[in-house]
Amino acid sequence: METTSAPNGCGYSISSIYYNLCDLTKVWGVVVEAVAAAGVVTSFVLFVILMASLPFVTDKKRKGMVALQAAILVFTLGLFGLTFAFIVGRYSTSCSARRFLFGVLFSGCLSCLVMHGLWLALLQRRGRGPRSWMLCLGALGLWLVEVIINTEWLILTVVRSPPGIVTVPDMSCSIANQDFVMSLIYVMVLLLAVVLMAVPSLTHKHKQWHRDGAFILVTGLLTLAIWVAWIVMYVYGNRVVGNPSWDDPTLAVAVVSNAWVFLFLYTIPEICFLTQEDPDQEEPHDGEHIYPARSLVYDTILKEPEPPHQNVYMENKAFSMDEPPTAPTKPVSPYGAYNGQVRSAVYQPTEIALIAKGLTKMDQDAMIPRATAPSLNLKSGSSLPLSSESLPS
Repeated sequence: METTSAPNGCGYSISSIYYNLCDLTKVWGVVVEAVAAAGVVTSFVLFVILMASLPFVTDKKRKGMVALQAAILVFTLGLFGLTFAFIVGRYSTSCSARRFLFGVLFSGCLSCLVMHGLWLALLQRRGRGPRSWMLCLGALGLWLVEVIINTEWLILTVVRSPPGIVTVPDMSCSIANQDFVMSLIYVMVLLLAVVLMAVPSLTHKHKQWHRDGAFILVTGLLTLAIWVAWIVMYVYGNRVVGNPSWDDPTLAVAVVSNAWVFLFLYTIPEICFLTQEDPDQEEPHDGEHIYPARSLVYDTILKEPEPPHQNVYMENKAFSMDEPPTAPTKPVSPYGAYNGQVRSAVYQPTEIALIAKGLTKMDQDAMIPRATAPSLNLKSGSSLPLSSESLPS
């Protein structure tokens, strides 16, 4: 009987609960399905990019946020997948997935945003935020609260439901719209916490952390607007209009639009910020120079150049025969008269040759008669008295 009434675009072998995925007369199912499929692919690609860029992150503070951003991508991917549960028709499995995963997935995304906002607030107040593992534990604790609440609801409404025949509606699909909204009160509290946590970071002294807080705040405000819109339509609007069949399209559009908000306004900007430098590392610490190489170059330029032969003179100073001055103004070499010619071309007497030459000169002086006293006195320029014996007669 179902095969004879298949809508346009659907095959005869397709079950009736999947007609919204292919019915061309109801365009909302096909459009939301395409947008959700694109979101699944985008989330997966962003997750790969996030993991691939992790080795290139130089800012340790941003590297600590990668775990929260990866968790948000996983939960956002789950939100895109949950959209298909609102497109297909209602039956036991789809209704249970809707009631359980709606709050669990949204609380996962909002818990990560709350911890990121808390980290920014503590960074501004104390100058350093909590460690990465502490943020992950905090987000996990906030998320587990909603998991426990939805698990308890699932046990009470599905596991303990009285067995019945197929025509009797399942308990998970017979929950009133007001009860479904009331079961999400904890998620609303997390959403309000996201907005409040992002406000203090808007006055951060560093521009990059100021932008992070701004993106978290805008994400929280748009999420709040989407939630207000779908709650009003889901609880009151569809009843007033007189078309309760819009409940599923309302929730499907709300989920897929909110998931894209998480991607465009938080995840993509945070991935773009990963490669930025930490502004605190540009400040010098303990008198260290920012550019030590430049200082070395300037020291070399400003230093007075030394003559290349100065070290040679200092090393050969021990071989000098003359005593150097006590306080020389400039190092003087004992070989200053050396003209640079080859040693074999110029005769350079050694010390032994000089001593032998000196002895020979002394022998020659001994053979020459000495000068008379007057001549010596005259030569020396002295006026000594002369005796009468020494004068010629």
